[in-house]
Amino acid sequence: MQRTAVLNIVGLTTGLLGPNTPHINAFLKGGGDITAINPVFPAVTCSAQSTYLTGLRPSEHGIVGNGWYNRELAEVQFWKQSNHLVHGRKVWEELRASVPNFTCAKLFWWYNMYSSADYSITPRPMYPADGRKIFDIYTWPFSIRTEIKKDLGEFPFPTFWGPAAGVKTPQGGSDAASRWIAESAKWIENRHAPSLSLVYLPHLDYNLQRFGPNDPRIAEDVRAIDAIAGDLIAFFSKRGVSVIILSEYGITEVSRPVDINRFFRANHWLTVKDELGLEVLDCGASKAFAVADHQIAHIYINDRSLEKEVRKRLADFIGGNNVLDKDGKRAAGIDHPRAGDLVAIAPEGMWFTYYYWANDRVAPDFARCVDIHRKPGYDPAELFIDSKLKAPKLKIGWRLLKKKLGFRMLMDVIPLDASLVRGSHGTVLENAGPRPVFIAQRGTVPAGAMDATDVYHAIKRAVRG
Repeated sequence: MQRTAVLNIVGLTTGLLGPNTPHINAFLKGGGDITAINPVFPAVTCSAQSTYLTGLRPSEHGIVGNGWYNRELAEVQFWKQSNHLVHGRKVWEELRASVPNFTCAKLFWWYNMYSSADYSITPRPMYPADGRKIFDIYTWPFSIRTEIKKDLGEFPFPTFWGPAAGVKTPQGGSDAASRWIAESAKWIENRHAPSLSLVYLPHLDYNLQRFGPNDPRIAEDVRAIDAIAGDLIAFFSKRGVSVIILSEYGITEVSRPVDINRFFRANHWLTVKDELGLEVLDCGASKAFAVADHQIAHIYINDRSLEKEVRKRLADFIGGNNVLDKDGKRAAGIDHPRAGDLVAIAPEGMWFTYYYWANDRVAPDFARCVDIHRKPGYDPAELFIDSKLKAPKLKIGWRLLKKKLGFRMLMDVIPLDASLVRGSHGTVLENAGPRPVFIAQRGTVPAGAMDATDVYHAIKRAVRG
C-alpha cells in the first residue's frame, strides 16, 4: 500500500499554472506529471466529486447537480449532505475490501455525512429552535469536533461561502477557509495516518466566479492556494505520503445572466404564491419551472401534456441545440429520475439565475441573504455585498451584535444584480474551454486526457502502489 493524499484544488486549470504556482511547478519538476480531465456533465461540484469517488456518471450515481427537485416532496433541495444520496461503491469501500488496514479521511468533500469513510469533517451549522443559525462543523467520529476546534479554533465559516469568501477579513486572510482545511488534514494525519486523505481546497473558486478567470486579481488567489498546496505537499512527502492534485472543473468568462424562470413565468407555466407580501415559487403548483445550477438548468414539467411546447419555446429562447430531451440526457450521462424532464445548457458567455419574481420589491426575503438551502437554485450573487447599502459594514456589525445577543435578525445584504458575476461553469465544451487537471507522480498519469470516471481508478492504483 502507498498512502496517498488527494488535494482537490477547485478551479485549477493548466492556464493558471505558471509564475504564480512555484510550489506546484516544483512538484511537477520533482517527478510529477500532468494531464487534463474531461469533466463530467454537469461540471459542478457535487456531480464531479461523486463521479471521482464512484467511477460512475450521474445517470448511475444519481447526483445530477448540486441540487434537484424532489418530485415526491414537491421541493427543490440543494446542497444536501447525506452520503446515502450517492449510489455506487465508493473508492474507499473498494480499497478497504482489498487493502489490509486501509483507512480513509474525507475532509470537506461533499456528501460527507453518514458515509463509510473512517474520518470526516464537513461544514454543518446548527439551527436552534429560536431561529438562530450557529456556524459549526460535523465530524466522524464525533470526538474530532471538540478536539480539533480546541487545537485549530473555530472553522472560519463565513470565509467558506458568502461575501467574505476569498476576501481578507478580521477572521484572517482571503484564504482562511482553505488554510483551516489544510491544517485539519495535517491534524488528522498526525493522529490517525489514514491510507487515503481526500482534502478539499476551495479558495480559487470564489474570485474566479466573482471576477472571471481573466481578471488580473486572480493572480493573488493563485499564489495563495499554491502556497497552501506547497505546504501540504512538503508535509505529506516527509511522512512518505504520495500526493495527487486534481480539480473538478474550469471556470469560463460570463457576461450575461439568463433569468430562465422569468421565461417560464412569462409563458404562464410558473406559479408563485404571496407570503407576507413577497413572492415565493410554488413548485408543486407550477406547470413547468427550472432548477438553475450555474450553466445548466433542470426543467421539471408537472403538466406532461406541455412537454413538446415547453421544449420548442425553450429552444427558441436559448438555442435549439442547448436543450436536452430524453435521448440527449442519455447521451450526456445524466438520464436519472432526479434529473429534469429537460436539461437546458447556457450558451457560451451565459449562465442561469434562479430569479422568478416580477419586481425586486416582492423578491422573497431569503433572496437578499446567504441562504443556500432555501433558494430554488444556485446563487453566485451571494459572493457580493449590495453596493446600494449605506454603511454596509455598520449594518453587518449591527446584525452580528443582535445575533450575539440572541435576537433574531436578517442578514439581508446580498444584491439582486446577477450581472455582477463574471465566471461560471457547468457546461462541457467539445475540445475547448479550460479543463480540470490531474497531477501525480510520473508513470501514474495517462499520456492523453483522462475521463472523469478514470479518476476513481487512478486513485485506487495510487494507493495499491
